[in-house]
Amino acid sequence: MKPDTQTIWGWLNEVPDPEIPVISVVDLGIVRGVAWEGETLEIAVTPTYSGCPATAIIALDIETALHDRGIETVRIKTQISPAWTTDWLSDEGRAKLTEYGIAPPRAAGGPESCPRCTSKNVHRISQFGSTPCKAQWRCGDCLEPFDYFKCI
Repeated sequence: MKPDTQTIWGWLNEVPDPEIPVISVVDLGIVRGVAWEGETLEIAVTPTYSGCPATAIIALDIETALHDRGIETVRIKTQISPAWTTDWLSDEGRAKLTEYGIAPPRAAGGPESCPRCTSKNVHRISQFGSTPCKAQWRCGDCLEPFDYFKCI
């Protein structure tokens, strides 16, 4: 018997993002659809941006997780339209980013506060961070650098 899509969404919520392992691919908002097409489970995935180097690893991790749960045939469909946006991050995902030390995105263009000490005295060091989807910032109070997940 095939598992229902709600169960599969739960399984996918356990698949971590390879670049930010504290957040799942579901919380990141890149899993856009789960559907059975006959005996094939089709998963629609929207990368955070078209050149994301983690896209292939994410697909492999999703396939592996589903194969481990007994799903024999999985098709990962890359869906580039509509383009991924940070609006798709779940509230739980945003909280996990903060706990991990990455400031979650906000529409105002920069972090609201330092994810380590909550000071609002923050300054951008570089538009480029540890991955292309993040920028490097520093807190003026605790002096710690931190990543900021860019708004897209």
